[in-house]
Amino acid sequence: MKTILITGCSSGFGLDTAKYFLDHGWKVIATMRSPQEDLFLPSENLSVLPLDVTDEGSVRKVIEQAGPIDVLVNNAGIGWLNALEGTPIDVVRSVFETNTIGTMRMIQAVLPQFRERKAGLIINVTSSVTMKPLPLLSVYTASKAAVNAFTESLALELAPFGIEVKIVLPGSSPETSFSGTALARVQGNGGFPNAYSAFAGQVIGALRESGAPKTKSSDVAEAIWRVANDPSAPSRTPAGADAIALAS
Repeated sequence: MKTILITGCSSGFGLDTAKYFLDHGWKVIATMRSPQEDLFLPSENLSVLPLDVTDEGSVRKVIEQAGPIDVLVNNAGIGWLNALEGTPIDVVRSVFETNTIGTMRMIQAVLPQFRERKAGLIINVTSSVTMKPLPLLSVYTASKAAVNAFTESLALELAPFGIEVKIVLPGSSPETSFSGTALARVQGNGGFPNAYSAFAGQVIGALRESGAPKTKSSDVAEAIWRVANDPSAPSRTPAGADAIALAS
């Protein structure tokens, strides 16, 4: 039985991925800031552990508790939707601290055991906006594009040790809480600058009204499953109809 550790499992992609791997016979370590075991059916193959990827001590503790793992999925992230001009630098730092540095922190913590065993797979979940940039997402896109570039360089660095590092790129997913929490975070930080308000309304309206195919959480779970089980999987795997269309 293989073991997978997934970050950001309280909802959306992380939650569905954890359930998918459980249903397919893996041992799953589902992590989140505030553990909610009632999100899952009881299973002897499930551990729900607290984790804050921005906290070095929290990361170190969860890796110690987890024990040997075969796959690390870096899914935890936060969204931000605003013009750069209306984005405080402290917010920029917080987005990168979770989305980019948090990913690096998790990988640093797990590498010693992977290197010692000369095996292990790291899957970094980024975003299709790194393939087709959208307005008002410059800070978020930068944090995920940095992970893409980091992943591809790291894969070369770790190949001599038998460790693989790959990317899954989800598309837009209305069924997740991403847009709602991103907008709430913006409102909590003063909202859109007046000069951008009309434009922001147009952009958000267009995104909501678009009839183009979207990504379901199950699409992302299935993509991560394929990458975890197929040694020939490419370095980048789009997840969801819209992401697949962008990658083609």
